[in-house]
Amino acid sequence: QVQLVESGGGLVLPGDSLRLSCAASGRTSSGSGAFAMGWFRQTPGKGREFVASISRSGTNTFYASSVRGRFTISKDNAKNTMYLQMNSLKPEDTAVYYCAARPVGISTTASEYDYWGQGTQVTVSS
Repeated sequence: QVQLVESGGGLVLPGDSLRLSCAASGRTSSGSGAFAMGWFRQTPGKGREFVASISRSGTNTFYASSVRGRFTISKDNAKNTMYLQMNSLKPEDTAVYYCAARPVGISTTASEYDYWGQGTQVTVSS
């Protein structure tokens, strides 16, 4: 099994920045480099929305149109950690953010991920 633990969420003002982290542990025989990873977010009453994803090597990335240009996904395979740098935050970015991993190629679809973290709350409010 692979365990994912998110951190870095919080309450911020519109326009502020936050950096989320996702630490992978467990059966990561090749570290996070063995997994494509992604960030999703969810608000009450809605399904998980794709935010960003990154390939196993970290070379390729995809972003939802709503965050492109404001958010940056990255991963440090030596530290088995993925990050989401969120700048120019808006109230509509408020959600629980989840990280996810899959041992094959990059994906933007939540149902294609095998492992999930417990989520971290991000609230953007004045």
